[in-house]
Amino acid sequence: MWVDVPGHAAFEARHQGAVRLRNRLQTANVVLHSLGLLLTVLGFVLLLPLAFAVLAGEFRQGYRTLLAFAVPSAASFVLGLGLKTLFRRGEPNGLQAMLICGVGWLACSALGGVAFVIGIGAAYLDGFFETMSGFTTTGITMFTGLDRMPRSILFWRSLTQWVGGLGILTFFLAVVYQSGSAHNLFGAESHKIETRRLVPGIAHTVRILWGIYAGFTVAVVAALALAGMSVFDGICHSFTALSTGGFSPYDESIGYYGRIAHPHYAWIEYILVVAMLIGGTNFLIHYRVLTGSPKAVYDNTEMRYWWGLIALFVGVVAAERMIRLNALAGVEFAGSGFWKEVESTFRGVLFQVVSIITTTGFGTRDIAGAYFGNVARQLFLVMMVVGGCVGSTGGGIKVLRVAILAKLMKREVYRVRVPLRAISTITLDGKPVEPNEVRRVSGLFFTWVVLLVVGGVVTAFLSDLGGYESFSGMFSALGNIGPCYITVPQMSQLHPLVKITYILGMLAGRLEILPVLLLFSPRAWRS
Repeated sequence: MWVDVPGHAAFEARHQGAVRLRNRLQTANVVLHSLGLLLTVLGFVLLLPLAFAVLAGEFRQGYRTLLAFAVPSAASFVLGLGLKTLFRRGEPNGLQAMLICGVGWLACSALGGVAFVIGIGAAYLDGFFETMSGFTTTGITMFTGLDRMPRSILFWRSLTQWVGGLGILTFFLAVVYQSGSAHNLFGAESHKIETRRLVPGIAHTVRILWGIYAGFTVAVVAALALAGMSVFDGICHSFTALSTGGFSPYDESIGYYGRIAHPHYAWIEYILVVAMLIGGTNFLIHYRVLTGSPKAVYDNTEMRYWWGLIALFVGVVAAERMIRLNALAGVEFAGSGFWKEVESTFRGVLFQVVSIITTTGFGTRDIAGAYFGNVARQLFLVMMVVGGCVGSTGGGIKVLRVAILAKLMKREVYRVRVPLRAISTITLDGKPVEPNEVRRVSGLFFTWVVLLVVGGVVTAFLSDLGGYESFSGMFSALGNIGPCYITVPQMSQLHPLVKITYILGMLAGRLEILPVLLLFSPRAWRS
């Protein structure tokens, strides 16, 4: 028989309170100490554009651009060292790693945005927005007049995307972090990526990934140089093509080279198509190809879907353009003009489809302009949701998840036609997909739809944009894509609340939503 002891309930309440307090302190220690390490690394990263500004002689026009990087770099060092000193180091568990991930991306963007405030006199919210857009490889920009900006600022924009391509925490792990719980940090930022390691040891895996990434970067810079692009432009575009980020030193993006009639602008576009495809493809596939297995580019479900979707979208968009504009009317069949027009149309459509589906966002044409019809504009929104492959630098839901959802629908149709007791399992490449993974994919897709609706409604409510344009903005932010049906001047004039919504949307899209939701969960901070 239970006997109530006087004061027992009060004792239990005090005990539970003490446990919650201890858990909160432990979580705060782990998160803030790790944040200090991360900010210290950011301080070093900010020295790169500072060194570029010095080497480029920008100090001759004043010290503004030097201060643009010196101030946030110094602030990163001071805050980072302070947090490392004040809070004890601990081994983060999975939940704490996600909190580190969410807080770390916000802090790095908040400090990195100071460079735009000092360097070009931008409003702080716009600078924060631009840096978050860079680190998340989204590519939505608040700024016009890029051609006239200091080159160090343009270099910083591109560098944020290159670092963010494989992930800020992944870069952090590759540079300094040595811990038995490193796999938790890797998983928190890259839980959308297949967890299979390239080689034993997470540190070794991360360094191989960055080695492949850096090697491709050098190769693309060299290829663009051979096509006649300047070294500076080549570095910037290589950074933002492989990271599928899409920032360019020019307001017209890649269309700039066509406008000035660059002698090899067509080759530049084809080189960048290849670079974007590399960035949008699972880096495990790159590793397999580089280690002697070329069949990896088509021997699994995701890659077959990947090539199939690209072919389908290119075919439909190209067909609409040819039919709607009657592009070859009056051109002699089999003449040089005919094939020149075919090649130009194919290249223009291929470039834009690859740019959108890889979530890079480069442009040779305005996706809201007359070049593309209504079918293309609708399909571009679909591509923004689909995105690249898992394990890539691309955004979106990911092709593998689209394959899983397609197989889920096929299974439900099958189950209607067979007895309830019949066993039906979703398989990929001959292996069953765990029911928990199917539920997680379904939940993620549902949350995506909810966030798209919320972002679209907020935009429409606080602006004079139409419904189509309003939804396209959140499609772009959540899909980490960049281009949408809102112009840059319109974007810069949006209500601050809309900009904050897009900032959270970009972060949620890059981190696959869960780490961002956990930031607002009091229970997560007590665990």
